[in-house]
Amino acid sequence: MKHDSYNEIQQRGRFDFPIAFYYVDRTHPRFYMPYHWHMEFEILHIIQGRFVLSLNEQTVHAEAGDVVFIRDGIIHGGHPDSSDCLYECVVFDLQKFLKNDISGKDRIDAVLSHELRVNNYLPHGRSGIQSIVELLFHAIREQKNGYEFLVLGMLYAFFGVIFKEGLFHQPQFSEQEQQVDRQHIIQIKRALHLIDERYAESISLDDMADAAGLSPNYFCKFFKRMTHRSPIEYLTRYRIEMACTKLKNEDAPITAIAYDCGFHDVSYFIKTFRRYKKISPGKFRKADLRTHG
Repeated sequence: MKHDSYNEIQQRGRFDFPIAFYYVDRTHPRFYMPYHWHMEFEILHIIQGRFVLSLNEQTVHAEAGDVVFIRDGIIHGGHPDSSDCLYECVVFDLQKFLKNDISGKDRIDAVLSHELRVNNYLPHGRSGIQSIVELLFHAIREQKNGYEFLVLGMLYAFFGVIFKEGLFHQPQFSEQEQQVDRQHIIQIKRALHLIDERYAESISLDDMADAAGLSPNYFCKFFKRMTHRSPIEYLTRYRIEMACTKLKNEDAPITAIAYDCGFHDVSYFIKTFRRYKKISPGKFRKADLRTHG
C-alpha cells in the first residue's frame, strides 16, 4: 500500500478513469491525516463525528454531513475531533474528467486556473450538495456495473450546483500578497518534504528550518500557524502514523518497525505510540488482523 506522502504522485484509479476513493475510520492507519498535497482535486465528506482540517492557513471544523472541497496544490491535513469520526474522500483529476466538455469549458478552465475558487467549506443542509455527494460516494463505494457513469454524472451535478448557487468566489488578494502566500506555502512544503523523505533518520529542528530557508525561531512560529503543532510534535506524530502503516502491512518485528520509523529507543516508541493511539503497537497489529484477517 502506498502511503500519503508530502506530495502524492500516484496513479488515481485507472488511467481511463482517474479517481480514487478512501474510507477512513479509527482502524485506518491514516485516521490522523498527515499534511500533504497533490495536484488533483478532492472532495471530503464527513459521515459521522467531527474532523478538524487545515487548508493552507485556513482551519475548518467539519461535522457529520459537511463537505470540504480541496483544490489542487493546497497543503491539507487534520485530525478527528471525536473518537467516532468516519470520513470518506475522492481524489480526482478535474482536467481529465470535465475540461473537454464544451458547454462548461470556460468555467472549468477558470477553476483549474484558480481565477474562480470553489468554497472550501460546504456545510450540511446547503442546497443540493449533500445529496449529490452522498450519491457520488455510494456509487464509487459500491462500484457496480456502470458506476463510472454515475460518478461522472454526480461530478457534473456537483459543479452544476456550485455554479448555480454561487458557492465560489474570486481571490481578493493583491499580486504582492499572492506572491508572499505562494512563498510561504513553498517553504512549508520543503519542510514537509524533508520529513517525508527522512523520517526514519535523525531530524533536528535546525534541519527542518534549513529546508524551509527560515531561522529556527521564525520557522517554529510559522509551522505551528500552518499545522497547529510544533515541528517536533508533528515529526513524532508523522513517525507514529508511518509505524501504523507498517504494522498493518508488514510482518517485521515491532523493534524493527520502531527503528525504521526513526525511534531508536523501543520503550520510548511503545510509550509514544500508546500516547497517540491509546493502544500498544502489538495490540494495534492484532486488532487489525482480527478486522481484516
